[in-house]
Amino acid sequence: MTNHQNRPSTVNLAFTGASGAQYGLRLLQCLVSAGCRVNVMVSRAAQVVIATETDLKLPGTPPAMQETLSAYAGAEPGQVLVFGREDWFAPPASGSGERAPLVVCPCSTGTLSALATGASNNLIERAGDVALKERRPLILVPREAPFSEVHLENMLKLTRMGAVIMPASPGFYHKPQSVEDLVDFIVARILDHLNLPQDLMPRWGEARAEDKRMG
Repeated sequence: MTNHQNRPSTVNLAFTGASGAQYGLRLLQCLVSAGCRVNVMVSRAAQVVIATETDLKLPGTPPAMQETLSAYAGAEPGQVLVFGREDWFAPPASGSGERAPLVVCPCSTGTLSALATGASNNLIERAGDVALKERRPLILVPREAPFSEVHLENMLKLTRMGAVIMPASPGFYHKPQSVEDLVDFIVARILDHLNLPQDLMPRWGEARAEDKRMG
């Protein structure tokens, strides 16, 4: 069960240039459905990946991108906000902004490196730096194979700083029937970590517990 008091009203969501754009886009839909306001940041490489892996073509400017992503997610006006790569006045850019978790999904290994070393060369990197220094929830969803020693060292370093590393490695015990089921597996885990309700897949043991209650 989720604790209603700890549910975030706002979530910062960053798309970077790793494969796996479907995870981030599905997460955006679910965050909107959960009633969250979503501050979105999209790297240049992420725009290329989204265009390559999906039928969604993102415009080049934040206002046009905001309109496209809002329509895609079925958002209410103002529910999805898109900020430019160097918009230093965006809420995620400062510790005095709204206290919101950050999810980087998918997370490129370049972004992992930048966050592990404290680089703040763009808004996504700065948002990650803020999440770490303010001890806010930070969920990173890398999608790479195999991982090099550099990647693993960066993930270990970030884990020790408090970040959650959640590789896009879906399980199969829920007997997926489609690619969408595999995507939903990871998105459900992210939503669980954000303390947001989800019905994408049952949690481990729920069916057994229900059987015991009915019995």
